[in-house]
Amino acid sequence: MLEAGREMRETGSHMRRPIQHYRDIEAYQRAKALLRPVHQLLRKLPKEEQYELASQMRRASKSILANIAEGYGTKRSPAKFRASLDIALGSTNEMIVHLEVGEAVGYFTADEIEPLMQEYEIVAKQLYRLIQNWKVFSNRNGYGD
Repeated sequence: MLEAGREMRETGSHMRRPIQHYRDIEAYQRAKALLRPVHQLLRKLPKEEQYELASQMRRASKSILANIAEGYGTKRSPAKFRASLDIALGSTNEMIVHLEVGEAVGYFTADEIEPLMQEYEIVAKQLYRLIQNWKVFSNRNGYGD
């Protein structure tokens, strides 16, 4: 099947484009979509947290994207790509913890963070699957060592 000149691959119940750029990685797309709501939420933090918790969360949320992109640049080496994805996964888990901390100390409500946490949990699962399956995918597509 072709769409816009690109071969499609079936995954589960829907067709998915092959990964030809880091922007094609679903975890990247989802993490990028979370940037705006996270930054909006951080505006609620008290002044004393603007340089602590807010700064850590801004950096972690951007680190997910940066490490996926950096890793994709090394995709010919599954070990290097995996190492970058491991860091992205760590940053994703860090975001979940920071959201929980913000709720625990009363900065955020459960209603505010629950949708964000659900999305970051999906990103984490997607990254985990990509880490587990990249070598298989890369060998089939000529990206292996």
